[in-house]
Amino acid sequence: MSESGADLILSAVPRDQIASDFKKLHWTGTFRDYLERVLEDPRIARNAYQRVYDMVLSHGTEQHVERKERVTRYRFFADPFNGGRDAIFGIEPALMKLVSHLKSAACGYGSEKRILLLHGPVGSAKSTVARLLKRGLEEYTKTPEGALYTHQWQLPGREDWEDCPMHEEPLKLLPDASRPGVLEQLGERLDAGYDLRLEGDLCPFCRVNLVELLARYDGDWHQVVENHIRIRRLVLSEKERVGIGTFQPKDEKNQDATELTGDINYRKIAEYGSDSDPRAFNFDGEFNIANRGLIEFIEVLKLDVAFLYDLLGASQEHSIKPKKFPQTDIDEVIVAHTNEPEYRRLQANELMEAFRDRTVKIDVPYNVELDDEVRIYRRDFGPEKVRSKHVAPHTIETAAMWAVLTRLSEPKQAGLTLVQKLKLYNGKMLPGFTEDAVKELRRESEREGMEGISPRYVQDKISNALVSAESGTCINPFLVMNELEAVLLHHSLITSEDLRRHYRGLLSLVKEEYEDVVKNEVQRAISADEEAISRLCANYIDNVKAYTQKEKIRNPYTGRIEEPDERLMRSIEDKIEIPESRKDVFRSEIMNAIGALAVEGRSFDFRENERLQRALELKLFEDQKDSIKLTSLVSSVIDRETQEKIDVVKSRLVKNYGYCEACAANVLGFVASIFARGDARERG
Repeated sequence: MSESGADLILSAVPRDQIASDFKKLHWTGTFRDYLERVLEDPRIARNAYQRVYDMVLSHGTEQHVERKERVTRYRFFADPFNGGRDAIFGIEPALMKLVSHLKSAACGYGSEKRILLLHGPVGSAKSTVARLLKRGLEEYTKTPEGALYTHQWQLPGREDWEDCPMHEEPLKLLPDASRPGVLEQLGERLDAGYDLRLEGDLCPFCRVNLVELLARYDGDWHQVVENHIRIRRLVLSEKERVGIGTFQPKDEKNQDATELTGDINYRKIAEYGSDSDPRAFNFDGEFNIANRGLIEFIEVLKLDVAFLYDLLGASQEHSIKPKKFPQTDIDEVIVAHTNEPEYRRLQANELMEAFRDRTVKIDVPYNVELDDEVRIYRRDFGPEKVRSKHVAPHTIETAAMWAVLTRLSEPKQAGLTLVQKLKLYNGKMLPGFTEDAVKELRRESEREGMEGISPRYVQDKISNALVSAESGTCINPFLVMNELEAVLLHHSLITSEDLRRHYRGLLSLVKEEYEDVVKNEVQRAISADEEAISRLCANYIDNVKAYTQKEKIRNPYTGRIEEPDERLMRSIEDKIEIPESRKDVFRSEIMNAIGALAVEGRSFDFRENERLQRALELKLFEDQKDSIKLTSLVSSVIDRETQEKIDVVKSRLVKNYGYCEACAANVLGFVASIFARGDARERG
C-alpha cells in the first residue's frame, strides 16, 4: 500500500531532531550543575546589554570604506531570520551609533543607565530596528552561545515547581559575600572585552521564599539550594511574554501603571493572608516580564507623565516600584521610539528635562542614497514577488529617485543641481567634486533624511499602479509617477501648498532623467550592431594613430594617401562633449592605452573604454536613425522594411534591457515622440 499524502508530510517532519532540540531548550538541573556550566562558559551569566551586544556581533560584520570613511555593516540588520523581509538598508551611521551604545552599556560605562531613544520621521525603520532586536534575542537564546538560565522553587508541601516570576539570574541566589569571589573566577575564564557584573537583589517573591526556607533550615543555605532549587534553561519569547516586553500607549482613561509593574492577585490574598505578600502579587507587568531581555516602548512620548516616572527609575536605577513592595531590581535593555513632532514637543517642555537627561537619542533618518532606496522597493516589488504583471525597467528606480529627492536640501554650491547632488550621494563622481567635497555636502545638510516622503507612501502608490485597470500586463514609470502626483493633494503630512508644488517640480525632474535614460537605451538598442561598431572603432583608431604620429592614411575606398579624417574623428568625439581644445589630450589617452595593452600582449577593445564606447554608439545611432525612421512610430503607416528594423530593436530591448513586448513597444513609441518633437523644433 502506497503512502498517502498525509504520511509523506508527516514523514518530512524530523522527529528525532525536534525531540533533541526540545530537550536542549528545556534542560533542568541542580544549582551545582548550573555552576559547572557557568564555569565552563561564563557568558551564560551576562547581563541583558552584554547579551544583546553579543547577539548583534554574532552574525558578523562587513567593513567598507566609503568616501574615505570606514563604515561597519552589521549583518544582523539584514534580517537573517526571515530571509531579509525586515532588512534595513542605507542607514549604517545610525546603526553604528546604536551598536556603539550597546557596546558602551555592555562595558558598564554608564550607557546602560539610559533609555535608547530611536528618533526619526514616520516610516524610517525605527519600529523595524526594535523588532529585529526582539526577534534576534529570541533566536539567540535558542543557540548554545546565547543560552541563559533561571531558577524554580519547590516549596514545602508542594510537588510542583514554581518559576521565579521575573526569570532572574540563578547566581543572585548566592549570598552577597560570596558573589565577588564567584565573579573573579568567572572573569578569569572570560575573554569578551567586558567584565561580568552581578547587581541587584532577588525579586520579592524569591526573597520571601529564601527567607522562609532559611528559617526552616536554621540558616543552612546549602540545604535550601539542594532541596528546593532547580535550574532550567530559559528561552526568551515575546509571544509567551518571557524576557521581551512591548508597551504601547492607550487612551489615558484606560492606562494603568500596573501594566508596567504588575498588580495584586486578589484570589491569592485569602491563601497568604495579606495583599503585601509577594506570593499574592502578579509580577506580570511589562517591566517584570522583560527582565533579562528587552522592553520596547512604542511612541514613548505619548505616555502619560506618571508612566514616564517609572521609566526614569527603570533606566537610571535599574529598579521598578511595584505597588506595596520595595524597589525591585531589573536587568533589561530599554528601547523606545518616537517621531519628529513628539520629540519637538519634548524639547519645549521644561518639566521633561529629567527624561531628556536619561535618554540616548539616535536619529534614524530616511535613505538619501538612491541604490539603498531601490533595494527597499525591490524587496516588495521584485520579479519573485510580482508575478501577475511585468514591472517595466526603471519603474522602481524613478519612484525611488523622487522619494530621495524630497529628502534632500537644496545645494548651496552654485551650479550644482538637486539631481546632481543625488548622484553624488549615490557614489557617482562629477567633475569638480572630490570625495572630500561630497563629505562636506553631507556635513552642511544635517537635517537631510529627517524630512520628506516616506517609503510607505511610495510603496502604496506602486501597489495602486499594479492593481490599476490602466496598467494592463505591465506597469511603467509614468503610471507610478501619475499615481504619486495624483494623491499629493490628499497627503496628510503635506500641509503647505509651496511644499506640494516643490514635490510636483521634483516629479518633473525625475521625468526628465527618465527621458534621458530611455533615449540612451533605445539609442544603444539601435546601434547594438557589434560588427558595425567594431568597424567604426577601427576606422577611428586608424585616423587617431595617423593624427598623433603626424602621418597620412590610405583611403580604403580610393586607395589614395590622405590626411587623417578630422571630420570623422570630431563627429565621434562631439558625442561625448570633447571640446576642440581637449581633442589632442583625448586622442593621446586612447593611443597610450593601446600602447600599454600592446606591451602586455593584449589588443585594444573599445568596450573597456566606457566613454569611447558611448561615443561610437551615439555616432552609429545618428548614422542609422534615419534609415530606421524611428519617428514613423508616431505615424499611422509603417512600411515593411522599417517594421522589420523596429522589430529587431524591440527584440534587443527585451533581451538586453529587461523589457517585455508590451513595454518595449511603449518605450519605443515614447522615445519616437521625443525625436518627433525635436525634429519639429528643428524645422521651426
